[in-house]
Amino acid sequence: MASDHTRSAILTAAERLYADRGFSDVTLRDIVAEAGVNLAAVNYHFGSKDELIAELFVTRSIATNRERLRELKAAEEQGGGRAPIEVILRALVGPTLRGCLGPENQRSTAARFMIRASIESVPPIRRIKNREIDHLRKFAGAMRRALPERSDVDVYWGLNFALAMAHHTIRESERLTKLSEGKCDLDDVEDVVARVVSVATMALTAGKAETKAPPRVAAR
Repeated sequence: MASDHTRSAILTAAERLYADRGFSDVTLRDIVAEAGVNLAAVNYHFGSKDELIAELFVTRSIATNRERLRELKAAEEQGGGRAPIEVILRALVGPTLRGCLGPENQRSTAARFMIRASIESVPPIRRIKNREIDHLRKFAGAMRRALPERSDVDVYWGLNFALAMAHHTIRESERLTKLSEGKCDLDDVEDVVARVVSVATMALTAGKAETKAPPRVAAR
């Protein structure tokens, strides 16, 4: 149908422009010119620029989260309902890293859009991230089963830090390559996944560090 074609053309053009130039620099007029449609078509199909960004982000996020949950389910089934913590963490961060790193993915529009979304956390994306957390609750539950000796607080912090490492690695991949003079190979995606999982696992399984603030030293 012509309407479906128009909608698809708008999404394709918007994703490419946002990936290349960022969210703030791209206007709806830029998108309609790229898509070869009129402005009324964008308003009809999406309503606003924020809704267009939200649809693109949700579409890409659904694919990543579906793969996360598929890997988690397989791990728990193989473990009789209790998967090893490192396997759970691999299911959590692996799909994100594999989707955005590596020579092929880094050139794809979808990967560059998601990297841009990670760098420029605009309001529609922040709202979605804050709302769509059900899949993360499933990971937290699996982590509690894997580490029954850990408190819920430790589990949630551990999950948060694992995600933060993955997202930071994606955002700062070029910087790390320059800093390490190429020694850190971001194209070896499975090595990157293994390193993030290793650090996250050690953080969750090591002895608990002292969290109290140090005593104040009286001024002399």
